[in-house]
Amino acid sequence: MKEKIALNKSVDQNFPDKNYWEDRWESRETGWDIGYSSPPIEAYILQYAVKQAKILIPGCGNAYEVEFLWNQGFRNITILDIAPKAVAILKEKYKDKEGVAVICEDFFTHFGNYDLVIEQTFFCALAITLRPKYAEKMHDLLSEGGRLVGVLFNRKFEKDGPPFGGSISEYQSVFSNYFQLEKMEECYNSIPARKGSEVFINLKKADKG
Repeated sequence: MKEKIALNKSVDQNFPDKNYWEDRWESRETGWDIGYSSPPIEAYILQYAVKQAKILIPGCGNAYEVEFLWNQGFRNITILDIAPKAVAILKEKYKDKEGVAVICEDFFTHFGNYDLVIEQTFFCALAITLRPKYAEKMHDLLSEGGRLVGVLFNRKFEKDGPPFGGSISEYQSVFSNYFQLEKMEECYNSIPARKGSEVFINLKKADKG
């Protein structure tokens, strides 16, 4: 019976849900957290010159990238998470950071208009069945010419997720209807523990149709 339940989770688009993530935060089971901002994302931010850009980080977790962005002069940053515990921690953590908005909300019901969305561990936390919906929602949230930038896993996982992995060819089919795939390749500057298992993406919003 346990094996059947675990198998069903991988195809249930309601798993993992808000309660799952809240339980993980309450029990401090945050194994996805590397403890600092992702080097590939930092490298991209360092060459992104539009300081007035509206930036979104969905499924943000501890949102270490916010500190890095803020130190580089960005002052229009929205971070979003579905777990109330995570949001409470972040509101306290960034309460003195001007231009940082912390929101507790489901990504798929969020409305806004952003120039840049940073992807770090959110895509891999969603059920695989939600990936087409994710791509469409990202397209809707981005302004004309806006970008989705970050890292995805370039591997499969033996156990049922999260995290949920994949491959470049799979990701191409997910995003190609909504984005120009300006970069989708093996990440050269991953942290040692993830070397060879990450894809860096730089996707530009395309016209629908």
